[in-house]
Amino acid sequence: MKIQIDLSSEHKETFITIHASQWSNELDALMKKLKNSSAKRLIGVAEEQSIVLSPADIDFVYSHQRKVYAQIAHEQFELKMKLFEVESLLEGYDFTRFSKSVVGNINQIARFELSFNGNLCVYFKSGNKEYVSRGYVSKLKQLLQTGGTEYDR
Repeated sequence: MKIQIDLSSEHKETFITIHASQWSNELDALMKKLKNSSAKRLIGVAEEQSIVLSPADIDFVYSHQRKVYAQIAHEQFELKMKLFEVESLLEGYDFTRFSKSVVGNINQIARFELSFNGNLCVYFKSGNKEYVSRGYVSKLKQLLQTGGTEYDR
């Protein structure tokens, strides 16, 4: 991929043009990163305190009894958002859907095991574990193979 930047006082606003022979996963990831560049942190609530959360530290986000929580190591923080809103904010940070109620950070995955029912059991670096529903297994495997930010090096 070639990158060309033209800096000039003649330009009134910033614009980006992409030239490609066809749409690719690389272009899709680039578009997501450009669109989600504004969300740097999330605000979680624990013990009546608001805590600033870095997306890179989050293992997974899940919904339980109509509330949404972010899991960081062995701590849970309630998020005052819907799960689909959190998912769209975190897309640029290599989060993907694990099930109807869980969105996980692929950069925090240490290992995984295939369960007898076709689900995947994902173990995070922190020791947490979560299950990936059958319908989301192939997408997760593809993302792990093509890489998150830690695997691009």
